[in-house]
Amino acid sequence: MPLLDMPVHELHKYQGSSPKPADFEAYWERALAELNATEANVELVPSAFQPASAQCFDLYFTGVRGARIHAKYLRPRQSVQQPHPAVVMFHGYSASSGDWADKLSFVSLGYSVLALDVRGQGGYSEDTGGVEGTTHNGHIVRGLDGEADNMLFRHIFLDTAQLARIAMELPEVDANEVYATGWSQGGALTIACAALEPRVKKLAPVYPFLSDYRRVYEMDLAKDAYAELRTYFRHFDPQHKREEEIFTKLGYIDIQFLAERIRGEVLLGVGLSDSICPPSTQFAAYNKIQSPKRVEIYPDFGHEGLPGLHDQIMNFFVPGSTND
Repeated sequence: MPLLDMPVHELHKYQGSSPKPADFEAYWERALAELNATEANVELVPSAFQPASAQCFDLYFTGVRGARIHAKYLRPRQSVQQPHPAVVMFHGYSASSGDWADKLSFVSLGYSVLALDVRGQGGYSEDTGGVEGTTHNGHIVRGLDGEADNMLFRHIFLDTAQLARIAMELPEVDANEVYATGWSQGGALTIACAALEPRVKKLAPVYPFLSDYRRVYEMDLAKDAYAELRTYFRHFDPQHKREEEIFTKLGYIDIQFLAERIRGEVLLGVGLSDSICPPSTQFAAYNKIQSPKRVEIYPDFGHEGLPGLHDQIMNFFVPGSTND
């Protein structure tokens, strides 16, 4: 078996090497209080894309710190009056919610879909951090030198929970049947969403990003999606005199420490040859989940398509589906 990281039996025991801030729980309770006080002001604008099977909308809402957030919303035409399940989807780092068409498989089965544009990345959601338009990347370290309550991924994590809440409040959606999924950054946001909105019933994160930052650095993998960690040290702490402080502060936005808040059932997809989001960092989060869970392992695959996993996620979310 290929070995980029630890042997599988060690992965199942690994608890992470990054420090957890002492006030982590208070930090997120304070963040959720801010979210609870935010008026969403949801707006639905019919999209130009209107296939026969779905009604499609650009959904806008106000997130924390006044950002106007965008998501694609698709609902089945035939069951719009009857409460049905919904899937909340999250995209990869610096990308966007993508095309309408690739969400129609769930809609065809009677499910609504809400796909978030992460603020300041490739879609239409605002980053209100002092500039107009996209900030593209660098979001892990955005806010690292100021107050922890201003870190950008704090706000992004709250956006995911707010979108799940919006889904649950839609009259056509069954609030007890809301699911979440995403790959890479989308996998991280799936975990954050279900941690901060524990009513999410099922979640399927795939090779989640934003976990165990120190482990990434120790493995000399602070490149590609994690390149900004190395760049930050090179520019602002070249001798690593603040290393403990920096990794502790990153702990506020480390999904492994949020994972134990999850109450939904979990299906995790992992490629053991993943050099972008190392398997150990993913297991650091997975091993802290206390709710029912299972992991699907792909020994020869990295940060790429995992054959059959989309089908398994469909089976996981849709009762009665089969996978030959």
